[in-house]
Amino acid sequence: MSDDKSQIKIKFFTKEEDESLQVSDAPIYVPVSLKRYGLSEVVNHLLGNDGESDETKPIPFDFLIDGVLLRTPIQDYLTKNGLSSEAFISMEYTRAVLPPSFLASFNNDDWISSLDTINKASPSVTLSNLSISQPKILSGSYDGIVRTYNMSGNVEKQYVGHSGPIRSVKWIYPTRIVSAGNDRQVRLWKTSVGEDSVPEDDEEPEDGKTLAILEGHKAPVVSLAVEQTTNRILSAGYDHSIGFWSTNYKEMTAIQPLEYDSNVLSSSSKKRRKMALQDSTIRRRSPLALLDSHTQPVEGVIFDANDATVGYSVSQDHTIKTWDLVTSRCVDTRTTGYSLLSVLQMPKVNLLISGSSARHINMHDPRVNSSTTDQTSAKLVGHTNFVVSLAASPNNDNLFASGSHDGTVKVWDVRADKSLYTITRESSEAIKGADKVFAVSWDNEIGIISGGQDKKVQINKGSEIAK
Repeated sequence: MSDDKSQIKIKFFTKEEDESLQVSDAPIYVPVSLKRYGLSEVVNHLLGNDGESDETKPIPFDFLIDGVLLRTPIQDYLTKNGLSSEAFISMEYTRAVLPPSFLASFNNDDWISSLDTINKASPSVTLSNLSISQPKILSGSYDGIVRTYNMSGNVEKQYVGHSGPIRSVKWIYPTRIVSAGNDRQVRLWKTSVGEDSVPEDDEEPEDGKTLAILEGHKAPVVSLAVEQTTNRILSAGYDHSIGFWSTNYKEMTAIQPLEYDSNVLSSSSKKRRKMALQDSTIRRRSPLALLDSHTQPVEGVIFDANDATVGYSVSQDHTIKTWDLVTSRCVDTRTTGYSLLSVLQMPKVNLLISGSSARHINMHDPRVNSSTTDQTSAKLVGHTNFVVSLAASPNNDNLFASGSHDGTVKVWDVRADKSLYTITRESSEAIKGADKVFAVSWDNEIGIISGGQDKKVQINKGSEIAK
């Protein structure tokens, strides 16, 4: 065992492309008692960043050994790995992710179930050849209304038509959005592009127009995914099925409105019938395909980032499935021991992330054969309730955020086994037990956006969190 004065031989290196961050690869000796802060001081000294000016201001760094973030003194790493202080270590340094501080929160009339964002660099903008000057936030709420917010917190538009709580919303293009909810419908909406006039306090925001109602699910629709390059949509239903649709209603078959059982006299079904009558003039379309293999409600769907003909789904039946969307066949099934409630792909590090009812987050490599015994490569533990929403960092291939019914959003690095930061609700209304987070989104301009039971859209951003 080494004492605190022991030193170890280290060679520092970085994968950062900025040449001003490169140090000599000559090994140096440093105390084994150093942690991240002390190692950061060493690298900044080597870089000559010891001054007060912007050019020579110290930069906070993170450190990795063999691809794993160092979160302890070097001595603890040596002990854990059975190494002595006579070992020689190559240590990678990279710009640190700074904590996301509270920026703002916007009020909503009801619980917020889903969030999406758009900015001038979003795929939904660049692929559409349209432009917007300011980022916008899209929200779905339990009051059945879809809303768009500007960065001042004003509601620019309301989209009214769903007869039950909204469960998922997505931008398709700046002029198109899609929503889904407990009324079993997926709706395509038309909206305007560019900067809208902000309504005065006494004026209702302009309602968006429904382009088409997509029908086929026989239970609530709780998750949506949009693939802009192929103009396709996936929907996850509590009827155990996955809907496959086009963003262009002209590509889908026209159908008659679904009939509601007139013998059922509940107020909710009466409301549905009334809404159905109002919607009788709106186009209705059937899915291109309904994918059927799950045995319990489907909670999440995504397209593969590198192959638009592949999709992934997670379900309360404990499985994550891979789909061939050309043949509508399930081509891979991985089984866990718990309900899966959210799904995210991190393509650059070859990981599928899933949030579970068991409070942890699973990570696995979809390229590894699912018939092997160990079907999940790693678990991240830290949440104390269901993990229901996941969002990847737009700028860092290793970072993602998770939203949970425990009232927090956590920021994770896939190279570390503990969360980097925890974001709590800032609103005074958020009392323990009534502050569940239902939705999280991560935008490179806006920051980390979250919403939930406190009826607030909350924005957190760190000055370097995206870099």
